[in-house]
Amino acid sequence: MNLFRNLLFWIVLALVGALVAQLLVQDPGHVVVTYGGIDYVTNLPKALLILIGGLLALWLVWKVISLPFVAMRRHRKKQARARLIDGLEALHQGHWARAEKSLGQAARSRDVAAIAEVAAARSASARGDAAAAGRHLDALAADYPVARALAVADLALAEDRAGDALAALDAANVQPLPPRGLALRAQALAALGRAGEAYGLLGALRQHSVWPAERLAQLEAAWAEAALREAADANVLADHWETLPKPLKSEPAAVAAYAERAAALRWEEAAAKSLEQALDTRWDESLAALYGRLPIGRLEARRANAERWLQAHSGSPGLLVSLARISRAQGQWPQAEGYLHRALAQGANSEAWEELGHGYAQAGDENRARLSYVNALRAARGEAATELPGRDLRQKIFDEAVIEERDEHGMPRLRG
Repeated sequence: MNLFRNLLFWIVLALVGALVAQLLVQDPGHVVVTYGGIDYVTNLPKALLILIGGLLALWLVWKVISLPFVAMRRHRKKQARARLIDGLEALHQGHWARAEKSLGQAARSRDVAAIAEVAAARSASARGDAAAAGRHLDALAADYPVARALAVADLALAEDRAGDALAALDAANVQPLPPRGLALRAQALAALGRAGEAYGLLGALRQHSVWPAERLAQLEAAWAEAALREAADANVLADHWETLPKPLKSEPAAVAAYAERAAALRWEEAAAKSLEQALDTRWDESLAALYGRLPIGRLEARRANAERWLQAHSGSPGLLVSLARISRAQGQWPQAEGYLHRALAQGANSEAWEELGHGYAQAGDENRARLSYVNALRAARGEAATELPGRDLRQKIFDEAVIEERDEHGMPRLRG
């Protein structure tokens, strides 16, 4: 296509030249130039040739005069690129002072000023000179505001100054933000406890492929959970929950965040239902333990659900502790105590011992309560627990249940 255009251009030019030459041959005309009282007379073709020759001579003179300046400019550019390469290599190797010096010299060339100043600021920051880093970045403010904003935000986030990062990225003269700016802004928002806004940027981040799909999925789950926990009221919480993709609504972390925040907002029905639906769909130990820990009512309904789940997950420590909590809340301490001992036999953690301590203290058994609390601390440290007086734990457990088989997680199933 370029060859065709060039050929067409020269054909048209030749035709125009031929036409002009024909006209001049037919009527060469006269050109009269008066200078200093003297008339210079010639025809038009000669005048054009003289004009073209004069222009060509002026162009040659200009080229000769400007040649040293052009050579100097090319030399400066070559030096700037060499210093930039040397500085970036030094930065990569950790020679901070050498890198900053080379990059500062390279920044004198406008062609590489932006990248050189940003890299020099990183070098200064790496050696702990915040003032020098600021000077390098301030040099970009007038001509390269976007590059400066990205560098300021990146350094601020590395120093846990999310507020400064967000302020730099929200400046009017850096809008619209490039993909890297969107990523930094999302990180700053999440760090400032505004995960809901960070979650809203995921669509643009995914569109620009700022991060790999795996990391985007991790951030989506983390920001969704944080946004649910940050919800100011029930309406905001419901909006966040409804906008979540279906797979996220079954993720234990998101379900737990929604249930705990709903319970804190006294939205008890929603809190319980979210856990029940999640556990009916996919069993999770952490959610089973949370079901009994939620500060809500509905004790009878929750106990009925827990007993129903126990038929299929009889070896679940979290579910047994939840049943114990609900039973104690209903004033049925003997049953709660039995559930807790079964939970401990199945590998329950310090939470079961702490619940035992609460129950014994409520029942007035200070000695066992004290020992249970001590065992809770030991379990939290990974130390062996002390057996409670007057009770052989293993004997009691095997008196109440028989090990039948192991479930899909390798845990014993108990028949009560």
